[in-house]
Amino acid sequence: MAATSQSTDDRISTLTAHTWSPQPAPAKWVQAVLEDAVRRSSFLATLRRRMFEQTGTRLLDWIDHFALPSGDEALDELTHVGYQPDSSVPKVRAWINPLGLFPRVRTTVGKSRQVVLKVEAVADFLAAQKLAGVAIQGSELASVRRARVATENSIEVWAMERHGSLSFEPDLNKAVPLAAITKHSAVFQQRQRDFDDDAEGFAHASQLADAAIGDLGRDRTCELFFAAERDYWQRRNNAGRAQRARQETLGLGWANHDHHTYRSSRAQFARLIAFLEKLGFQLRERFYAGREAGWGAQVLEHPVTGVTIFADVDLSPEEVSQDFSHEPLPRRDQLGTVGLWCELHGEAVLQAGLHHLECQFDFATTRDQLAAAGIETMPPFTDFPFLQQAFTRGDIWPVNPKRIERLLAAKQITSEQAQQFLTNGAIGSHLEILQRDDGYKGFNQHGISEIIAATDPRRA
Repeated sequence: MAATSQSTDDRISTLTAHTWSPQPAPAKWVQAVLEDAVRRSSFLATLRRRMFEQTGTRLLDWIDHFALPSGDEALDELTHVGYQPDSSVPKVRAWINPLGLFPRVRTTVGKSRQVVLKVEAVADFLAAQKLAGVAIQGSELASVRRARVATENSIEVWAMERHGSLSFEPDLNKAVPLAAITKHSAVFQQRQRDFDDDAEGFAHASQLADAAIGDLGRDRTCELFFAAERDYWQRRNNAGRAQRARQETLGLGWANHDHHTYRSSRAQFARLIAFLEKLGFQLRERFYAGREAGWGAQVLEHPVTGVTIFADVDLSPEEVSQDFSHEPLPRRDQLGTVGLWCELHGEAVLQAGLHHLECQFDFATTRDQLAAAGIETMPPFTDFPFLQQAFTRGDIWPVNPKRIERLLAAKQITSEQAQQFLTNGAIGSHLEILQRDDGYKGFNQHGISEIIAATDPRRA
């Protein structure tokens, strides 16, 4: 028996091995290019200070890409620090670093270096920065829009918004399907989420996605869907509303999002993964926190929008070594933390919404600033030199009495717990504060397990 257990553990270790590591060399290159730009651009220097003071974020985390003149000496170092040619955009000489989270790099004509910032909406950025009269390249709701917001000492600063495109420049000759974009955006925002049978809810969401993909393509559909998902989460999360308001003082939006976390019941997990794959997501690493934790996750990433998903589900060790993302998981009588949350609030992709949205911040500064605004954070569950993470205190949501009655009848909660949930509600969603350094793209398995346990509704 011990040998069988060990072989299972070995398989799990292989399947969930960390595939990411800190990348100090490209991080140093990126920081050097950025610092040079800040020294030469008073606009960038001021913006970096305001980002830090008003939003708790770092300029580094808002860089979409750098554009450097073709003869720039910094380009000679790219391949030495892990950058590789980027073929995603035809007829453009560009590079990408697949080993971590780093800005793309491209060449440009002229003698100026360009620092291109990512924002949700260029028009909002211009308004917040009081930049009247600045021309925006790209039609309203185009897949790429940008504006040059400052030029000084051979440094150009641009603001760019993307909607399901990796292009570096707007396609000024391409018609924008305004009516279809507006229609499907409204459909996703107003999507019915509450169904007697959750399978019907997934089928409904899938039908809406199919219709949008038919009109707009997969990548634009994915972008519209997650804009709606963030809005739904934000309406139910106090910390999210507060931080969004802070970032809107500079016209930034949620362009600093790092990952979106969905919780799923075992019964619906395969449907969740199938829906995400329909939107174009690709499976990344499996995540398992150990036998004692009782849950696991599948990480997914979208190759065009950059949206990353952390999909949680109650899981046994033996199931981790199987294709648990596609094979149906049998029902279990006992509920883990993830399963209980879904039974109390609903599937995250349906009734409940995201369990948490994680964005990139200056970790200590944001926690202090939110605390001053009356928003507490839980103790950090990751404190590595290259990764820091903490949840805000979770919002408490009321629980539908019918859900409590169903759990009690199935003997999945005690009568005392039922009374607690009925009277006090149960912990719902969070904002996660995260700081990544050296381009680290992975997660902390042990630390996440601890915070999942700490947020179990039965412990509240």
